[in-house]
Amino acid sequence: MEVRNVAIIAHVDHGKTTLVNQLLINSHTFRDNEKVVDRALDSNAIERERGITILAKTTAVVYKDVKINILDTPGHADFGGEVERIMNMVDGCILVVDAFEGTMPQTRFVLKKALAAGVKPIVVINKIDRPNAEPERVVDEILELFIDLGASEDMLLFEPIYCSALRGTSSLSPKLEDQKPGMDPIFEAIINNIDAPHVDENKPLQLQPALIDYSDYIGKIGIGLVKRGSISVNQMVSISKTDGTIKQYRIQKLYGFLGLNRVEIESAKAGEIVAVAGIADLNIGETICDSNCIEPLPMLKIDPPTLEMTFGVNTSPFAGQDGKLLTVTKIQDRLMKETQRDVSLKVERLGISENFKVCGRGELHLSILIENMRREGFEIQVSKPQVIIKEIDGVKCEPFEDVLIDVPQDYMGSVIESLSNRSGTLQKMSYIKNQVRLEYVVPSRGLLGFVNNFMTMTKGYGIINHTFREYRPALKMNVGERTIGVIVASEGGQATPYAIEHAEDRGVLFISPGSQVYEGMIVGENKYNNDLEVTVVKEKEKTNQRSASKDTTVVLKAPRKMSLEECLDYINTDELLEITPHFYRMRKKILNTAERKKSNAKVLRNQVE
Repeated sequence: MEVRNVAIIAHVDHGKTTLVNQLLINSHTFRDNEKVVDRALDSNAIERERGITILAKTTAVVYKDVKINILDTPGHADFGGEVERIMNMVDGCILVVDAFEGTMPQTRFVLKKALAAGVKPIVVINKIDRPNAEPERVVDEILELFIDLGASEDMLLFEPIYCSALRGTSSLSPKLEDQKPGMDPIFEAIINNIDAPHVDENKPLQLQPALIDYSDYIGKIGIGLVKRGSISVNQMVSISKTDGTIKQYRIQKLYGFLGLNRVEIESAKAGEIVAVAGIADLNIGETICDSNCIEPLPMLKIDPPTLEMTFGVNTSPFAGQDGKLLTVTKIQDRLMKETQRDVSLKVERLGISENFKVCGRGELHLSILIENMRREGFEIQVSKPQVIIKEIDGVKCEPFEDVLIDVPQDYMGSVIESLSNRSGTLQKMSYIKNQVRLEYVVPSRGLLGFVNNFMTMTKGYGIINHTFREYRPALKMNVGERTIGVIVASEGGQATPYAIEHAEDRGVLFISPGSQVYEGMIVGENKYNNDLEVTVVKEKEKTNQRSASKDTTVVLKAPRKMSLEECLDYINTDELLEITPHFYRMRKKILNTAERKKSNAKVLRNQVE
């Protein structure tokens, strides 16, 4: 059977996973009576809730006696490292672009990776059924992007396919009325335009895992393309390790892919994408070779982390009241287990303390880990994310990002002013109907805490996307810190309506009556740029005298509710976020009010000196 290996690449939320669903359905991979859920490849609960792909997924369909291996890749910049490695496994890719939004920062990023790897793209304009779709404009944008990225002349002659993955229709015409049920145009384009794998079945085995999975039952699973020869169960192989050493292993289990299933197989030939189990310390980029012919392939690049934060044992007065997994040993085991699956995550214990330095590719990358741990019953406390400063040629450098913003013209001024204060540099400004598109280069630490402010200043109408650009000399500016002060509880207990009513005049509160608080816990945001200690547990004094006027019902404002990402954005370097299965609590590192004031005074004296 002939084989084609393709990846689906796109900007986040342009419909990759929904399109894969339609390819699975229209290839008749499923039984007629089998129910297929939406975005079937997004199996993780958080993936389904947020509508994003976190980990690359491998599937396969059979169309006209051709087996098509399809890799669904993440669209978010934090998980873009997997895209680059996947390009080493495929000969073609399907570039999915939204019929209204057009080319976005991640579109450029993933296409650049594909062209650099010599992978041929098929252009699919998705969401053609959107009321404001402009497919002709989007095709022009894609052509400009191809030219800008130095694509070859034959790639510039691409014939776009127009589809609605949601409705399961496609055609070669940009007109909505020409859409027909099915995905045949995409399948035909794959078979006719994408080459079969350039491999040699007769030479000794070469297989290089580009993805790593992990199972509690069989351990590490390496997923990669058989570049040469063949591989079979119980075969003795040699592995060329990252440090140059050679180790011998036996292949215990071998899997192929069909539909949503990982199918156990006995052997596979060059050109197939397989999963190999039974190699305990297998890493990405290492080469599985024939024991009699050890020829390692060039190492695959793994994007380095750009953000770090501290994970530690929960030390708040409420520790142990909500979660079941609390100890440093449990936290360490869980973090180390995650590094088995996620090669871009780096974990290091900080001396003999109960804290760990965890490095990742961005706020979303780390917040997904935190959310998974919270749902598993962990209690932890984490610090504010900090960018990783590197020394390059003796110069301290920090990461910078490309930022693309679509915002109504009414809010343009506020956005420009805010980004200027965060050391952003405006590269380009363009107008699309009543929207303004701003392209910036901003230091990564300037974006910490910005997204939350951005949604407020644009009243929810703004769209922001950003992706890593490069390391540049670090700026001598204090960007990334919250400038507004907070309201801190000066004593613990249960919050009362009486105390909250009086505290409301000082700013916006994060708690409601009945909430349990402790000294040093952040309960609100101050109007001014200084921190303010207040009591929110004070009861109204009772007397034996009748009031001259009848008591009126106290009407309180609704507290501000914040998500995990918003809390991580919000806290400053002298604060922590306490995370339990049912609560997020922002707090000061030093809980005692008197001790905190002494520490702050000492810091101010040192700054003056």
